[in-house]
Amino acid sequence: MSARPRTSIHRIALIAWTVLVLAFLYVPIVLLVSYSFNASRLNVTWGGFTFRWYAELFRDRPLMESLENSLTVALFTTIASVPLGTAAAWALYRYRPRFARSIQTLAMTPIAMPEVIMGVSLLIFFATVSNVLNVLAGSNVFGLGYATIVLGHVTFCFPFVMVAVRARLAGLDPALEEAAMDLGAGPARAFFSVIVPYLMPALVAGALMSFTLSMDELIVTYFTYGPGTITLPVKVYGLARVGMSPTLNAISAILIVGTAIVMSVSDFIRRRGERSS
Repeated sequence: MSARPRTSIHRIALIAWTVLVLAFLYVPIVLLVSYSFNASRLNVTWGGFTFRWYAELFRDRPLMESLENSLTVALFTTIASVPLGTAAAWALYRYRPRFARSIQTLAMTPIAMPEVIMGVSLLIFFATVSNVLNVLAGSNVFGLGYATIVLGHVTFCFPFVMVAVRARLAGLDPALEEAAMDLGAGPARAFFSVIVPYLMPALVAGALMSFTLSMDELIVTYFTYGPGTITLPVKVYGLARVGMSPTLNAISAILIVGTAIVMSVSDFIRRRGERSS
């Protein structure tokens, strides 16, 4: 007789705790998006509904330039991360090296590594390489810029692609590749004609995830950007330290909505690929 009330209390407590956690995570985001439509410059009082700050946002040239930098970096990061992650996943699946577990753990380390440590280590590495190249070139032509940001982003983005592709490869029927080779296709043609179409949902999901992670990255970018290559998260962080303005609320709202859409599309494509397999 006492088990049922106890179960009800546990269920109510679990639901209440879940609601509190979700409120803690999402209420600040809802407030930020709401105040991007606030007619008042103060984020503590509501002055009416307006689209004024979105209009001012697109007239803010420094913010738009940082957005262009972020899109450029995210595009090149995605272009580099997808082939690297796919090649790593395929090599571990197809050839099964002796130390496959160790190699996979090593490749996954950037995901678990604190971003501050990664940023500092990348800064030291890029500074050392730049100094050596500048000495060899006899001038200061090498330094922090787009290349260092992209390399830093690829370091933690390609493992996500590898994970997505590895999960897709787990359901691959080896007979597909064997049938293609029996019909006269070489290993390369069998891979691009049979394996790549099969992996396409994972590739698209990994690409969208890499693009989103690169667009939102702040800490690693902060240690690897150079003059003229400041990205939007770094720019917003610098402006927010002076004081939050409705324009920053507007750009943050756009980033939040864009990230949510991209991640939802990525998850939808991944789930659809899993169902089709």
